Amino acid sequence: MRSLWLKERENDAVRTQMYYAKQGIVTGEMEYVAKIEDLSPELIRSEVARGRMIIPANVNHVSLEPMAIGIASSCKINANIGSSAIAADIEDEVEKMKVSQKYKADTAMDLSTGGDLDEIRKAVIGASKIPIGTVPIYQILHDVGNKIEDLSIEVMLDVLERQAKQGVSYFTIHAGFLLETMPKVAKRKMGIVSRGGSLMAAWMMHYHRENPFYTAFDDILDICAKYDVSLSLGDSLRPGCLADASDDAQLGELKILGELTLRAWEKNVQVMIEGPGHVPINQIERNMKIQRELCHEAPFYILGPLVTDIAAGYDHISSAIGAAVGGWHGASMLCYVTPKEHLGLPNAHDVREGIIAYKIAAHAADIARGRKGARDIDDAMSDARYSFDWEKQFELALDGDRAREFHDETLPQDVFKEAEFCSMCGPKFCSYKITQSIMDDPEAIERIAQEVRERDAAAEAAEVA
Repeated sequence: MRSLWLKERENDAVRTQMYYAKQGIVTGEMEYVAKIEDLSPELIRSEVARGRMIIPANVNHVSLEPMAIGIASSCKINANIGSSAIAADIEDEVEKMKVSQKYKADTAMDLSTGGDLDEIRKAVIGASKIPIGTVPIYQILHDVGNKIEDLSIEVMLDVLERQAKQGVSYFTIHAGFLLETMPKVAKRKMGIVSRGGSLMAAWMMHYHRENPFYTAFDDILDICAKYDVSLSLGDSLRPGCLADASDDAQLGELKILGELTLRAWEKNVQVMIEGPGHVPINQIERNMKIQRELCHEAPFYILGPLVTDIAAGYDHISSAIGAAVGGWHGASMLCYVTPKEHLGLPNAHDVREGIIAYKIAAHAADIARGRKGARDIDDAMSDARYSFDWEKQFELALDGDRAREFHDETLPQDVFKEAEFCSMCGPKFCSYKITQSIMDDPEAIERIAQEVRERDAAAEAAEVA
């Protein structure tokens, strides 16, 4: 499918989705996205042209099934996978990728820091039909022997090009954290919690020079434009605790990201903006509004936000609460958090838990925003529940396997797939069944209603008399 679209454009000087959109051209990718989103192709084109929507679609990821991130489309979720120096196995990462797609993550980020990074990335992209993102600084550091002082712009650009050639569809680049911001960081309770941000800080402090991602930004844009790699402008200074939320450091960086967005658009590079972090519920709406103002309505891609700092082991829940609120107020994509957040490297089971928590959050946001058709599946589920159609319930559930598992835990026999009760209430106390028996006699309901009307009328007459 996509190979044909790419073949038609292989000799074009510029091949980014934003470039074509600005020229008034609806690409095959845009047509595909329009069908998925139930939106007009022209709306997709216009949103991409103005930068309010991106279609991350590296020209070398031929097996990619295009998707869109933007306020006009449904709220998306990202799943983070990746190895570490402690646990690095290619098959484990491929398994996480398969789980991510099974449970319908919209994108995945390979955040590997250990093992053969190029081979892991190759395997992940090869197993993926969804866009793959990376944080290139991880490999840059790996390639210089974990000596941040050996990082050079030449090495940095070489890694970016190598990953782009492999088919990476978006880069997280920490280009908005400048030397001038360092004093603001010193006032924080938890300083810098972004891995990429902390590495940039270490480099800048070592050399007393400006952020190399900032100084080489035009060169980075050239690579992105060549392969149609979208930029996810990283929030190096996202708050890592509630005490640091919405502070001068975070918002100062956001302003710089807005300036970088305009520079990227000039070169037809698609952009989304990364956001917090740990944020109390009452500050989330304001954060979404500030981002739209400072970053010219570029799609907002938020981590959580986590609405409390004390949910270790359950941060997928704490963050999904914030993610739902963020999506409601305008975030375009939600970066999932797993139960292992702050504690360890997620495995395939943790990936599943994180994805489902965030699919719930994204869907809740779509309903809250009144997106066309968003509630249709909820209404279908209600019908299935009320009619005791268990198989339909499993089919409609975000995690049908889990739903079936929980049902069958106490009532595993096939006969109970047609039973008009579950193990919660049993056959005698099911509210649906009781209600249905009442509703099966509409004449009796009308008689009772008539009696109430007559009683009320008599009482009113007595008061007048």
